[in-house]
Amino acid sequence: MSDDEAAIAAAWSELVDTARRTAAEGLVVGTSGNVSVRVGDLVLVTPTGVPYDRLGPADTVAVDLEGRQVRGTLRPTSEIPMHLAVYRHTDALAVVHTHAVHATAVSTLVTELPLIHYMAAALGGPVRVAPYALYGSEELAGHMLRALEDRTGCLLQNHGALTYGTSLAQAYDRTAQLEWMCRLWLTASARPGRTPSLLTTDQLDEVAERLRGYGQPQR
Repeated sequence: MSDDEAAIAAAWSELVDTARRTAAEGLVVGTSGNVSVRVGDLVLVTPTGVPYDRLGPADTVAVDLEGRQVRGTLRPTSEIPMHLAVYRHTDALAVVHTHAVHATAVSTLVTELPLIHYMAAALGGPVRVAPYALYGSEELAGHMLRALEDRTGCLLQNHGALTYGTSLAQAYDRTAQLEWMCRLWLTASARPGRTPSLLTTDQLDEVAERLRGYGQPQR
């Protein structure tokens, strides 16, 4: 196996593990949602309508950056326009799209997730809601891109959430954080007669500055 083939096989294995995690942790139901990862000029992506626990090494699905299928016999996810739009317009190397309950609920209530927690800074700022459009459409991909401007995650009205990162682990962590913040806001705002306190943009900017030095130093 060549180095390129080994890298593709490893990326596919990690993609399948990530997709299975979205189901195991309740971020998707059935075959909803999708995951992709970029390897060079290839985008590996989950296939449409196939339960994640049935996917194996022989099921690798890949498209080029124009959306032409170049690997596999299973059809790629119908949301390929969104995934490709992210890769064309950002530095993303991985994308996670889910239909998580709390994120989807929030997408039906507001045009932007209120600043309920400072971890919004990890997504680049207040999380916007992209207007509704038919799933799998170029129109939805366009709405998503505008909602993602200067952000690494957004909500999709009456649909779900999408995040990206420089790795599958980072993209997954961002979608999990976004779902948690949505759950937090829904929980706090549901108390009768009480309104949750929110952060200011100045407070969020302060957090963003501190987050730049978060974690262990690189060796």
